[in-house]
Amino acid sequence: MQIHYLEIVTKEVDAVCAAYAAANGVHCGGPDAGLGNARTAALPGGGLVGVRAPMNEAEEPVVRPYWLVDDIEAAVAAAVKAGGEVAHPPMEIPGHGTFAIYTAGGIHHGLWQR
Repeated sequence: MQIHYLEIVTKEVDAVCAAYAAANGVHCGGPDAGLGNARTAALPGGGLVGVRAPMNEAEEPVVRPYWLVDDIEAAVAAAVKAGGEVAHPPMEIPGHGTFAIYTAGGIHHGLWQR
């Protein structure tokens, strides 16, 4: 398993990015509109960590790993068969790939296909 994108949703984007810089020397770039205006930094192995604000008033802070998969449709179907519930069906983000979100065990889980 490989994390392709680690999404952190917080109301304190600048504070989280500053803490990452201070603790780990990781510097988040400017907002990426394709990723909900997340400020991103590279992860070892080729993935990204993205820190963004909630996209609406109902969105709660969350840390959501997106696991890299070869076939997102098959991975979503397998997650549902195992008891997961689709929270966001597969959707392409131009220039980034296709993502989906499901919930299982009260936790958000993401899938990502390049």
